[in-house]
Amino acid sequence: MSRLRYRLGQGFRALLAVVARPDLSRAQQLLSDCEYAAFCRLSRADQLHSARVLQAVTKADAGAPTTLRKAALLHDIGKSRYKLAVWQKTLSVLVKSLAPDWFGRLSAGGDLTFWRAPFSVRAHHPRWSGEILRACGTDEAVVWLAEHHQFNAESLGSHPLHAQLLALQRADNHS
Repeated sequence: MSRLRYRLGQGFRALLAVVARPDLSRAQQLLSDCEYAAFCRLSRADQLHSARVLQAVTKADAGAPTTLRKAALLHDIGKSRYKLAVWQKTLSVLVKSLAPDWFGRLSAGGDLTFWRAPFSVRAHHPRWSGEILRACGTDEAVVWLAEHHQFNAESLGSHPLHAQLLALQRADNHS
């Protein structure tokens, strides 16, 4: 139940993002021009979320590697491909939490029709993030972290970026 409460709170914070202005100065300093332009295409709620993930990463480790800090800002960049309303994002989160099999069926194939888009975006944005970041010439380590931020990290335990992936997932899940 606490996970559901957290997700509902996340949806509420997204609603409040309409009036909150993210401080983009840290993003502008850390990202290349292409990466920053892609970051600016995110919804305000996603920008605020990414800024909170970066803050959580640096709070946990002031010396966090640049790859991890950039991944904190860019992990959801694929969400910029399709704008969703807050209720659509909330619906996809709830369905994934409460009915994962149904979520799997609704997100299969990347269908972006109105009623399936929330599920497709949630499921496929990590891959889209990788595509956008590769087009920017982003370091492959950052791309890998963005592409795998929703994977089961335990299955990737032997990967050289495993510790950074765990740190990114912890920050993402609490932001």
